[in-house]
Amino acid sequence: MTSHDDSQTASPYRSGFVTIIGRPNVGKSTLLNGLVGERVAIVTPKPQTTRHRLLGVRHFAGGQIVFLDTPGVHKARGGLNEYMLDTAMAAIADADLVYLMVEVGPGFMNKDVPGDSNRRILEAIAAAGKPAFLLINKIDLVDKRELLPFIERWRAVHSFDEVFPVSAESRDGLETLVAATVARLPQGPSFYDGETITDRTMRFLAAEIVREKTMLLFRDEVPYSIAVVIDEFRELDSGERFHIAATVIVERESQKPIVVGKGGQTIKKLGEQARKDMEVFFERPVGLKLFVKVKKDWTNDPRALAELGYK
Repeated sequence: MTSHDDSQTASPYRSGFVTIIGRPNVGKSTLLNGLVGERVAIVTPKPQTTRHRLLGVRHFAGGQIVFLDTPGVHKARGGLNEYMLDTAMAAIADADLVYLMVEVGPGFMNKDVPGDSNRRILEAIAAAGKPAFLLINKIDLVDKRELLPFIERWRAVHSFDEVFPVSAESRDGLETLVAATVARLPQGPSFYDGETITDRTMRFLAAEIVREKTMLLFRDEVPYSIAVVIDEFRELDSGERFHIAATVIVERESQKPIVVGKGGQTIKKLGEQARKDMEVFFERPVGLKLFVKVKKDWTNDPRALAELGYK
């Protein structure tokens, strides 16, 4: 996979880490993909899609920005949610700059500012002494004249270094955001070579693609009870194609037949959708086999959470 380069210049060499944080479903992963210029994070309309801290690298002439996408900050209930919350809040300490992302649109313009979750984020930013940009996402959903009073309400609760109305979906405002970010980066080394856009392995990305399809295919509680384990990831024909075997983990016996479907039709559909995305993502043919296994109440089992990578 190749990196995304642009013509921005900065001398001497500048580099740094930018943490993207906010409530669930405000568009953080869509933003990460737009800033990097490649698909790094899975994206669904459902909250709590992101479970891990995801890294994406934006290369430019004279430097690089390392973006850290985080799980949505929410009230943690249970082991998995606590892991996600801890992961998000810990990423503030690693940042040279923090993007606090909020959203506008029907139902959001008149909500209380900042709200419990964002208040917790702002307190952590202040305690860590980190500079912060406020990103107001989904501006394509509102009349631009409504943005000014919304911005003023946010400025009243925190002294943001800058405020950026953006649309992560259409990438409106992202280049202006990148330019302002570059200007604030410290002098530093090249953390990643010019071809690297993420530190995640192909096995991890394959598992995330399968999980993304479960988020889109199933309703209600099933997607939030699913984990994906890659059992095999082999190159065939000197790397010309991949063979992948994965197990979809559910936490209740009643969920297994839902994922499998009548006559195996649902898991077949899931596998077809995931395979097509993998072939686009990995740029080669993929053979994918899926299995389903019950791991009782894994989202609240410390040992199971550790085994599945949530530690």
